[in-house]
Parts: sequence; structure tokens; C-alpha cells
Amino acid sequence: MKRRIFACMLACVFLTGGCGQPAGMPEESPAETAPEEALSPESGTEDPDAGNGDLAVQEEEPDLHEYDFTLAFAGDINLGDDWGTMDYYREQENGIRGCIDPQLIERMQTADLMCLNLECCLSDAGAPMEGKAYTFRGSPDHVGILKELGVDLVNLANNHVFDYGEEAFLDMLSVLEEAGLPKVGAGADAQEAQAPWYGTFDGKTVAVVSATCAEKYILTPEAGENTPGVFRCYEMENLLSTVEEADRNADFVIAYIHWGTEYSEKLEEAQTEGARALAEAGADVVLGAHPHCLQGAEYFNGTPVFYSLGNYWFNEKTLDTTLLELHFYGNDEEQYLEVTPVPARQEGYYTRLLTDPQEADAWQTHMEEMEPSGIWFDKNGIAREVE
Repeated sequence: MKRRIFACMLACVFLTGGCGQPAGMPEESPAETAPEEALSPESGTEDPDAGNGDLAVQEEEPDLHEYDFTLAFAGDINLGDDWGTMDYYREQENGIRGCIDPQLIERMQTADLMCLNLECCLSDAGAPMEGKAYTFRGSPDHVGILKELGVDLVNLANNHVFDYGEEAFLDMLSVLEEAGLPKVGAGADAQEAQAPWYGTFDGKTVAVVSATCAEKYILTPEAGENTPGVFRCYEMENLLSTVEEADRNADFVIAYIHWGTEYSEKLEEAQTEGARALAEAGADVVLGAHPHCLQGAEYFNGTPVFYSLGNYWFNEKTLDTTLLELHFYGNDEEQYLEVTPVPARQEGYYTRLLTDPQEADAWQTHMEEMEPSGIWFDKNGIAREVE
């Protein structure tokens, strides 16, 4: 049902974005004669120029249904009370603004949609899952942090949302629902877990589909017909069917997948082959998380692929990260997508925007050099597809 976007660009910091419709004129009855003041005094005949300002019929401009909106995505965030991020948070006078750069938070809040990967469960219930080295659980009150950050959609397709068992997981689903925060990628049963999230922006429908294939030793349960869990995609068939469904029902489809090797910039075959399959199934953008570090980017037949968005606010390690902004704009005749990977860095439990030119240049070079080396940044900071 949809077209391939005419122009896909990656921009690296700022982006920008009427029409009038004349009222119709009443038709003149053929039986009516022209008033005397509309006659030429010389000829006594009707003056063709008289009253043109009022009677001229203007052709209406077609409504091209213009649209202009921005979706923002971030990687892993950990609100676990048994983890260093929340220890650091409790020490800050300004709360989350002492943990994530206020300039980044402002961009998150102003996006038309803000989505991130919640790498913990929010509940007071349950016990740590046996056999897991790391388990994360945060207070249900921490949903307020997500709201303060401007989060509109929570990605739950990961390997930590079930760390404290079924009771805690279902509790988290209720906490998010009560807070008015929709989720994607997990649910009380398979139908809920696999369902795309749909939103409408300037008359355009956007779908977000999320799934996980991140665990080497699979412990997080897959949602079943009547059992809670995540949407798994170790086998791609169900995920591709879901993307195809979303493609039929939406103008734009974003696939956000939990995959890859932790703390490695080397891509797995499951990522590269999976990204191509998702694009062919109808995804307009493919994003990834789980490796806890940035990974490379490329285009596949016009579809931008960012294999990992990295840690957004997850631990104390010094790692490059990004807030990825997807700027969709155009009309019925022309459609455009500009992708803005905002340069940022997590270090010492603080995530900051890179405003120093040398740091930003180094960040860009890092992105360019990572496999598959599919993008490059021009002198204006715009990252383009490598031909």
C-alpha cells in the first residue's frame, strides 16, 4: 500500500518544518441581466472587466495533505532500585535531570513520539529469577520518571522485564496502563505481545513493532496463547507476519528489535539478515538495542538500519550513545524522511549531549567507521548513505 520514501537523509542536530483555500463563489443565474454600473458608457454594452475582483472564479488549490512530525527513539534505560543508576539518581537534587542532560530531555519531550527500551520491571512483587546473573526491578513509582522524560511508548521486548517473575511482570503492565503509557513487545498473552502499536500524526498512521532474540541462554518466557511474556523472534516468521500486517494498516512502520552481542560492535548474521528481511516485509526503519553500545548503520533499499542505539542511561561505563530522531514530512506527492542521530555519551551514570565540536566530530567518525560503514557525515553534520 505504500511507497518508498523519496529521500532518506540522516541529519545530525537541528531540523525545521500552510496553505489557504479560497471560498467558492455563488453561480450567477443566466436569467439575470447585468446591472447598469457594469455597462460601458461608450458602447452601452456589458463591460467584461467590470467587477472582476468580485466575480472572477479562482481555481482551488488541491489539498495535498501535508504532514510534518518527529519520532524519537532511545536505547536501554535501567530504573532498577538494585542497580547503580538509581543509587546515583537518589543523590541528585534535580532528579532525572541530574542523570540525563536537560538538553536531551527537552528533545525527548518535544518529539511527537518518544520511545525507549525499559530494561527492568516496575513492581514491588516477585523474587529474582533463578539462574540469572543480573536481575533488575524498580519501584512502580519510577513510572513517573518515564513521564518526566516525555516517554510516550515503552518498549518491553527485552531480556529483563520478566526478571522477578510473572506476578511482577503483570504488575508492571498494570502500572504502565494506569499511568497512560502504552507498551509494545510484551503482554499478558501472545496476541497482546505481538500486536503493533499504532499512532496517528498529522493524518499519517505510524506502527511500531518490537520483538527480542537477545538471550544466548533463553530464560525470559515467550508469551503464549494464555500466558504472559515477550514477543520472541529467534524464528522470524511471526515477526515478519506482524510487520506485513502493520504495513497494510499504517503509512510508516518502525521495527525495534532486541538483538546482538553485548558490548560488541561486531554485528551478528541474525542482525544483518534480519534487518533485510524486515525491510522487505515493509519496515520503513529498523532499529536495535541490547548490545549496550552503539553499532553501525546502513541503508537497505532505502530503509535506514541502526543496529544498536546503545545504552541511553544504563550504567557507569563510558560509551557513545544517541537519541535517534526520525523526521517524517511531505504530502501526497512527495514524502521525505530525515534521520537525526543526536551525538551523546553515557559516562559515570550521566548521559550528556555532545556539544563540543571535537567530541561531536569524534562521535561522527566512530559511527562512520563501525561495520557495515554504511553512512558518512558531510561538513554540515549530515550523515548520508554510502553509495
